[in-house]
Amino acid sequence: MKTLAIFFALGAWGADLKVAAVQFRSSADLEDNRARIVSTIAKLAADKVDVAVFPECALTGYIEQAIRTDSAEAIDAAEKSIRAVCRDRRIAAIVGSVHKINGKTFNTAIVIDKQGELVERYGKVMLAGEKWATPGNHIAYFELNGIPSTVIICHDERYPELARLPAIQGARVLYYISHESGMNYESKLAPYRAQLMARAVENQMFIVAANAPGNLKDGSGSHGQSRIVLDDGNITKEAGIYGDEILVENLAVKPRTLDRPLQGLMGQWWRRGIDSMMENRNRKLE
Repeated sequence: MKTLAIFFALGAWGADLKVAAVQFRSSADLEDNRARIVSTIAKLAADKVDVAVFPECALTGYIEQAIRTDSAEAIDAAEKSIRAVCRDRRIAAIVGSVHKINGKTFNTAIVIDKQGELVERYGKVMLAGEKWATPGNHIAYFELNGIPSTVIICHDERYPELARLPAIQGARVLYYISHESGMNYESKLAPYRAQLMARAVENQMFIVAANAPGNLKDGSGSHGQSRIVLDDGNITKEAGIYGDEILVENLAVKPRTLDRPLQGLMGQWWRRGIDSMMENRNRKLE
């Protein structure tokens, strides 16, 4: 078995990363969502934000009929518009979208750097009953603003390996985008919160979590509470339940290895997982 060494260079860098978790209510109107995302990115760039993060399916709306109706060409054009504003304003962004190819639809996170380049298109691996979606085919591991990072989508948070493998390889920031259950499922709110705190502290990673807000009238939508979690598991900022809101935080990110899992009984198992992640991380969704 080919074993990849942990190549995370100690002491070579440290970075202050200004992040924004954008709690964003989408509609079924792709163009309206696109315009508001672009406008928000431009405003955050003016505030010197490095990375803006938007919820799951922010571009299309987490609305099955809209997702099925929007064409691949229209979604692609909207994504290019978002890439253009990132390039022009020199800001990175992570946006929930969908990707249609070969008769399949993937629930995706697009990761765009400050040059407007698409550095990752991650397909949600662990679906939560989305009948319209096909599971993704790789774990995300990439550099954004020079910092090793990863991204997961909503139900993915229940599967620790999706965060642990990138963390062992050196990822220091986990971007989490979601459209979690609404207030009609209030019993899920505390576990959602606990799971992200656990992913942060067990992996010594910062987490930037952007969720969709709830609908006050009928309890539908999601439940807001977007949050930024420090690498010790403590929440530094958290949004309310019902409104659009933007959380901005400066993260002091330093290099750190997470080599304890490689010691002892589980070491060989984790190394195999890292090998697989790194070999497949650039796979296209198809």
